[in-house]
Amino acid sequence: MAGATAPFSRFEWMIAWRYIRARRAEGGVSTMTWISLVGITLAVFALIATLAVRSGFRTEFVNTIVGANAHVTVYEQGEVRQNGTVDRSITDHAALSERLRSVPGVTRAAPLVRGQVMASNSGNNTGVQVYGIAPDDLATIPRIADPVDSRGDIARFGQGIAIGSGVARELGAAVGDRIRIISPDGQKTAFGTSPRVNAYEVTYIFTAGRWDIDRTRVYLPLGEAQTFFNKDGVADEIEVMVTDPDRVETFLPAIRDAAGEGYLVWTWRDSAGSFLRALTVEDNVMFVILSILVLIASMNIISGLIMLVKNKGRDIGILRTMGLTEGSVLRVFFICGAGIGTLGTALGILLGCLFAIYIDPIFSAVNYVAGGGVWDPSIRGIYDLPAELRLVDVVKASALSLALSWIVTIFPARRAARMNPVEALRYE
Repeated sequence: MAGATAPFSRFEWMIAWRYIRARRAEGGVSTMTWISLVGITLAVFALIATLAVRSGFRTEFVNTIVGANAHVTVYEQGEVRQNGTVDRSITDHAALSERLRSVPGVTRAAPLVRGQVMASNSGNNTGVQVYGIAPDDLATIPRIADPVDSRGDIARFGQGIAIGSGVARELGAAVGDRIRIISPDGQKTAFGTSPRVNAYEVTYIFTAGRWDIDRTRVYLPLGEAQTFFNKDGVADEIEVMVTDPDRVETFLPAIRDAAGEGYLVWTWRDSAGSFLRALTVEDNVMFVILSILVLIASMNIISGLIMLVKNKGRDIGILRTMGLTEGSVLRVFFICGAGIGTLGTALGILLGCLFAIYIDPIFSAVNYVAGGGVWDPSIRGIYDLPAELRLVDVVKASALSLALSWIVTIFPARRAARMNPVEALRYE
């Protein structure tokens, strides 16, 4: 019988199936089987759900950065003034922008004027950051020209001002309102510097999808911003966009050569580097912690199989005396444990994928039950909990679960295979 039996033959699967579904009264361990199955399922579900949220958060965070900010910022090294401040004004910004546009891979090079001011409307005041930019260049910023939500007409930007939805909310402003911009660095008089106050019509309100951008950013036409900040004919920096922001480092040598001596470059990775590194560390730590959770769930399989081997000692002795080899016994109990691990992994993958796909209604329900305020965009930067289901994450989670559940199954299965049939039947 043993010599003619192939590994993992039909009768081995049949015996394993009978053992798995046997009740406690029949010498089985159905309760431990269910505990092991539920444990593996929940562990894999938690791992996939966490990986999906992690990937979604990282993707959304990066997209809001590269979609509303410069991929590369070029600014002048500057000269030190007599008062100790550094003058970084770019006087030949038109020629510099043209040189940067000629670099292969650069999609846009736009001169900018920046300044921090106070905005006021109907008694409401808030601090904002003004970006002076040409109307044609504003229309090429993805998260501004094609935002999550918008009001007004971006084509009318040259006739007024564009503000973030958070700024509009703080000021109580709507499209068509005239808001005042107040700068402390205004006109110089014999009595000192008087604040500069100008009123502009709100022509466009955007929601870029990033809380700190929508809450603080205001766009003015370049010429108007130069006049307002006393920077006629100059720019503070050149905003450069490239075709592939993820590979921004590959464009830097050509951008530096095009800019020439006296100019420095700053990439989006430099500005967000610390946050991205923190995300990477958090990702690795969470994966290790959840991997331990999967391992703990897999240990339930060992407990269940040890109890099963103990309860089925008589059966093992009978099968061995009938000619069943140690290998066949090992495979029977391996099928029991591996089957539980495989089924639990499959159910966990299913639940994890459904969670990632339907995360919006699930999170809305959680937020409703909790009475709202579960997700604070002022802390997390984005408005919703994102999830991105990636094949590589599902493969990693399933491979980890299957490997652990199959490996831990070997030890109790070997114990069953090495059981002496004489000892197993001595007291029967």
